[in-house]
Amino acid sequence: MTFEQWQQLPPEGAAAEVLRRADSGLGAAQRRAALAVLLEGRALEAAFAAAPAGPLRGVPYLAKDLFDAEGMPTFAGSSFLPEVRPAPAMGSRIVRELGAAGAVLAGKTHMFEFAWGLTGENAHYGDCERPGFPGRTSGGSSSGSAAAVAAGIVPLAVGSDTGGSIRVPAAFCGLFGFRGVPRSPLISDAVPLAPSYDTAGWFTGTARDMRTTTALLAGMRTSERAPRGCYLEMPGVDPEVAAACRKAAAAFTVPADAATSEELVHRFEPSAEVYGVLAGVEAWKFHKKWADRQRERYGPLVRERIDRARSISPAQVAAVESSQASLILVWTRYFLSFDFLAMPSAPFAALAKADCTPANRLRMLSLTAPASLAGLPALAIPVPLASGLTAGIQVIFNDPQSPVVPWVLDRVG
Repeated sequence: MTFEQWQQLPPEGAAAEVLRRADSGLGAAQRRAALAVLLEGRALEAAFAAAPAGPLRGVPYLAKDLFDAEGMPTFAGSSFLPEVRPAPAMGSRIVRELGAAGAVLAGKTHMFEFAWGLTGENAHYGDCERPGFPGRTSGGSSSGSAAAVAAGIVPLAVGSDTGGSIRVPAAFCGLFGFRGVPRSPLISDAVPLAPSYDTAGWFTGTARDMRTTTALLAGMRTSERAPRGCYLEMPGVDPEVAAACRKAAAAFTVPADAATSEELVHRFEPSAEVYGVLAGVEAWKFHKKWADRQRERYGPLVRERIDRARSISPAQVAAVESSQASLILVWTRYFLSFDFLAMPSAPFAALAKADCTPANRLRMLSLTAPASLAGLPALAIPVPLASGLTAGIQVIFNDPQSPVVPWVLDRVG
């Protein structure tokens, strides 16, 4: 159902429909893995009835559980966060803005613990799967948000993207996604992973709903001039995904010329390693105050990442800072001539549990980290595969209000 279809329902009908879809779209184990909180019965009906007039009045949504909401605890995918973090005085900025526009917060979604991963795994609540494909991950860290939209429970869900946590699950779950920019007011009051790279974002099932949400939350300009961009072939992408993304990108852009492609691929090559060091240092700053005291309450994947992050030395940071500077410079030069760059969001379709390995994490980061390290916004576009699974294209630009967004959405929706 689209935004407009939800808006046709009376409060009691909309509430009943959300609950019906949650029951039919997710089994019991997957409901526990995807949904941290779901309002029930009269509470949900009252939320629909109280929605103020606005462009999203009556549109239900779910928020990733690193954003605060009144009356709902924030665990950020952990087992202990409310015990060590002061209770917030109010809901997060993005929740307040959506509420003012009439959207109805139906609950909160689970995520990879502390947003520190690109799969739907979670040691505390269960692994979140791609709806319709048991055993395949939803992607993460915005796992529950992506799964809820893909399952049709709600037409909109809020997530975040530090190193790819909107773009990867959008690709795996066949969704549109938007990644904003670091230090935006929309992310400033969320539980952080690495503040220099954290961004707010959202998922929708349709291009039209993505356009409506992005215009509301990020702003959106139009232009009489067609934006200029190109599509970048990246190494390490599975052949089926590479072919499908190349074909889908032809609807709105052309392949990069040889010189542009060579320079970008070369400068992007160390991105995964650079991101791992710089984001790891920031994540350790957030966790060090309780990392030892709560050590056994972290899941094993995050505990391992904490141990690795705490050991990062100043020499390691210094060694990668020049690579980040070179990367930012190449992006700056690129945007002197172009308005956007399109490239695959993930090198493969939704992974099976056994394939959620460190090596595949690096393969994903090699595609997502170049934009993350430069603090650039991106639009994620779903790409169907012959297998029935999906891939995705990330359209990267240098202004969250860029006319690139409506222009591309008009051509792929």
